[in-house]
Amino acid sequence: MIAYLSGVVREIREGSAVVVAGGLGYEVQCPVSTLGRLKVGDVAEFNTRFVVREDAQLLFGFSDADSLRLFDLLIGVSGVGPKLGLAMLSGMPVSALAQGLLSGDVKLLSSVSGVGKKTAERLVLELQNKIPEHLAAPVVGGVKVMPVNNSAGRDAIDALLALGFREQQVRGVVAELLGADPEQTADALIRKSLGRLR
Repeated sequence: MIAYLSGVVREIREGSAVVVAGGLGYEVQCPVSTLGRLKVGDVAEFNTRFVVREDAQLLFGFSDADSLRLFDLLIGVSGVGPKLGLAMLSGMPVSALAQGLLSGDVKLLSSVSGVGKKTAERLVLELQNKIPEHLAAPVVGGVKVMPVNNSAGRDAIDALLALGFREQQVRGVVAELLGADPEQTADALIRKSLGRLR
């Protein structure tokens, strides 16, 4: 089992990177968030998962332990292989994916290419009680903010998304506002969020 890899980035490909360590070049399959941080010639560190299948041996690498933890949970669900798990982690930030699983947001989960409604429902059913809450807390201004778990927050997020704002941005701002005052109404959250998003 290869649990960790540190080496020099030799090449960045679509969906993977070649990392040289100990004279060997390892092809590491990575989510977009990890690939975006890599530069050819730099030393990179990965939390890894080595997956052996009948037709391939694949090494998956992540820049942080939370991404690896979520990847392990995803591929533990029947019908979700490592490629689909990686696609889900590439499709949205870890915090948004974890929040979608915790809140049962089938629409959000099925927005990832390759994830149909039934797969999204199965993911929620099997993982809703297994996702550590800290994974759903996005980082805003360098501080983790708590996930949005009340109806006013969800209503505010839906309204702001309908206005065309980006989901990651909206969830972060609403979660931060609720962290400061959990009793705010949806209207108050929308007004304050608009002031920050514009």
